Amino acid sequence: MPIPPLTGKSALITGGARRIGREIALTLARAGADVAITYRNSETEANQTSTDIAALGVRSTAIQCDVRNELSVRHAVSQTVAAFGRLDILVNNAAVFASADLATLTLAEWDTVFATNTRGPFLVSREALPHLRATQGSIVNIGSLGGIRAWAGHAHYCSSKAALHMLTQVMAKAFAPEVRVNCVAPGYIELEDSSLESATDAGRFAAKTPLARNGSASEIAHAVLYLSAYAPFTTGQILTIDGGLGL
Repeated sequence: MPIPPLTGKSALITGGARRIGREIALTLARAGADVAITYRNSETEANQTSTDIAALGVRSTAIQCDVRNELSVRHAVSQTVAAFGRLDILVNNAAVFASADLATLTLAEWDTVFATNTRGPFLVSREALPHLRATQGSIVNIGSLGGIRAWAGHAHYCSSKAALHMLTQVMAKAFAPEVRVNCVAPGYIELEDSSLESATDAGRFAAKTPLARNGSASEIAHAVLYLSAYAPFTTGQILTIDGGLGL
């Protein structure tokens, strides 16, 4: 039986308690990695996800962390390394999605989105860098099709993800050759806890997509696995997983 590709390695996934983050955490665990997840408010879900990871035969821990806060980030990274003895993979998944009319968008709304979606990945990556350099590790940022295509009702979200895409490329140059840095940019992803309104949106987006369907959290997670385990000569790339929606 082949050895899972991430056996002996460890990963930290921010915002890993629910939704896409949870699926990424479980996918990396199935590939053999010990996995730490962070959460801000979803303690119950985080503990359940951590339990589910451990049931796969690897080590797991759930750490409360506000990625907007430097001291909180420092604590999360140090706790991960203390638990596993090393850090090989960082997935910057924690994010907020927001909509607003650009003409009336407030400074507070703008700053709130950027604090999580752009400053957060910067802070976590900077803190994790010495550990990732020691293991010749990698960073995968979770961007968005919205960082590539302009969505008029989501100016602050789109701008924050576009900034994250550029940050990915800057970090790929700055952290090379020891650390690879890439980004997965999802299109419309259907989630189990979607609302009725989201279900209506899902049908609309599927009709626009060349592959005639929307994506799944598992497909995003497997893109992260590919960049983490199977792409040693890939860095600075924005991998769009959208079924062709952005074409």
